[in-house]
Amino acid sequence: MKNVLSTFLRRPAGIVGLTLLGLIVAMALLAPVLFPVSPWDMSARPFVPPGQDGLLLGSDTMGRDIASGVWHGASVSLIIGIASALTSLVIGVTLGCVAGYFGGWFDLIVVRITEVFQTIPNFVMAIVVVAILSPSMGTIIFAIGVVSWPSIARLTRAQVRTVASREFVAAARCQGQITLSIVMHHILPNAFTPIIVAGSFSVAAAILIEASLSFMGLGDPNHMSWGYMIGAGRTVIRQAWWMSVFPGIAILVTVVAINLVGEALNDALNPRISRQ
Repeated sequence: MKNVLSTFLRRPAGIVGLTLLGLIVAMALLAPVLFPVSPWDMSARPFVPPGQDGLLLGSDTMGRDIASGVWHGASVSLIIGIASALTSLVIGVTLGCVAGYFGGWFDLIVVRITEVFQTIPNFVMAIVVVAILSPSMGTIIFAIGVVSWPSIARLTRAQVRTVASREFVAAARCQGQITLSIVMHHILPNAFTPIIVAGSFSVAAAILIEASLSFMGLGDPNHMSWGYMIGAGRTVIRQAWWMSVFPGIAILVTVVAINLVGEALNDALNPRISRQ
């Protein structure tokens, strides 16, 4: 663990990504303190430019504080991104592990299902699921998790099949260990490194999908979202550019930060690179 941490901290991408991600997390935690009023409430006249009338990032068409929306939107994006990634990991790792270890008809079914999912873009499937279930935080998390698990399942299946063929797994079987014990104590710990890295990247993908859904009006109407803010400002982009630019920058910084952390984590967990 110490070697992983030291390798991670030696990567400039990891330090930069962790710093940016820390700032986004701080925004989410400090939003209720810095902006106690709801971001949906009118706080000034419409179309106030940034820096005027005491508004750091200006106001939108309804006189709502853009800074308040950006700060409160950080928690929405992080919650949906992390929860969706965990959902896809639980589904993908479970199915991929069973398919990779036992094989047979269950493996064939999982492979065919993942192939079907690959023929349809994740975003299109997420739109269909959210539209059917009605937009809310729970349905968005469920939709993104459901459309994102196939890639995790395929990766887990490949890793489990590779590890399951090694000698120490055969030795565990000869000792009479039950299947669950073999999988949990011998296979998954040795197959989890690329899965963790893939899970970190899926957080960034989930944030982008959520922003796209909110941009199209399929976000949770009770929570301010960066995607909603961009969508609300697209019709007045020439008159009030700040309505779309600042939440867009927030999405960009968050996604880049998570990807940088994921790349550094991949280097730290890769034994060949960590020895360099």
